[in-house]
Amino acid sequence: MKIRYYLLAASAMFLMASCSEDSLDEKSIFPDETTATPTPLDKWLEVNYQQPYNIQLKYRFEFKESDESKNLAPARYDKSIALAKLTKYLWLESYEELKGRDFIRQYCPKIMHFVGSYGYNSDGSVTLGVAEGGMKITLYNVNNIDYENPDIEFLNYWFFKTMHHEFAHILHQTKPYPVNFNEVSAANYQSESWVNLEENEWLALGFITDYASRETQEDFVEIIANYITHDQAWWNEQLEKAVKFNYKGTTAAGASIEKAYYGVQPEEAQLKADGIATVTSTDIDRSGRGYIETKLDIVRDWLKTAWEIDLDKLREIVQRRSDNVTLLDLQTLN
Repeated sequence: MKIRYYLLAASAMFLMASCSEDSLDEKSIFPDETTATPTPLDKWLEVNYQQPYNIQLKYRFEFKESDESKNLAPARYDKSIALAKLTKYLWLESYEELKGRDFIRQYCPKIMHFVGSYGYNSDGSVTLGVAEGGMKITLYNVNNIDYENPDIEFLNYWFFKTMHHEFAHILHQTKPYPVNFNEVSAANYQSESWVNLEENEWLALGFITDYASRETQEDFVEIIANYITHDQAWWNEQLEKAVKFNYKGTTAAGASIEKAYYGVQPEEAQLKADGIATVTSTDIDRSGRGYIETKLDIVRDWLKTAWEIDLDKLREIVQRRSDNVTLLDLQTLN
């Protein structure tokens, strides 16, 4: 089965229940979290998150903070230490270096929630993270962090691309981006069918990721998140693969056949395996690259004009800090 990973932007839902005449036990079956003995991590978070950034980081498992439809496991204490230190260094301090601490205090989510396990969904997909109204971000899979040998690609995929993605949502919901962005790839958005795209097909359609093809706002923030968390070599590689090869031909029996290939031009053996015995015409469509580059220019200009954020400078900061991840002590609270 192909497993798709994606982000959820959850809206607030209010549930109302009627009272019965039966009396209920006033004692909760859940322990009172306020009575928990403070740990060294609690004290570290007070100094490094709450005081400077006004962010509450929740690493203990709290039923009310979790998705009750999922079978979840708590984040391990040692893994939570590692991710808390990484988040401060790679995300919070990157924006602080560029824009100052007041910017982070004003616009960043006020609650961060760690979950140890994967967030499996009923359709077999896995949720990378959940953002709720710009106020809270939940991150899954914390227990798979290897703090002795941190892998920046793993960290970006599971955590930091998600954080940049959700923070970009906060920015554009505060100051709307130009409507001409929505027109660049208007005919190619896939809605919920984004999960059915073939490998590299999304690039040929003009989207930097498959999830970006879901709708315009996801497209906008996926450009920001992926540009920041990847270097120029990766970005150039995606642009080079943003091509569609349309082949027309005939089968061995003489019937007409058409086939599209994405990212890489097929060799003769591949064509024959797909039933194309004779090629009658080939069309190469490179419009996807142009769409991505146009949208990146719009994003870059908007960030500079609306927020005085230099996207390339922010990327430089994030990439420099990412290169230093293996030098960090992710076990000691200092």
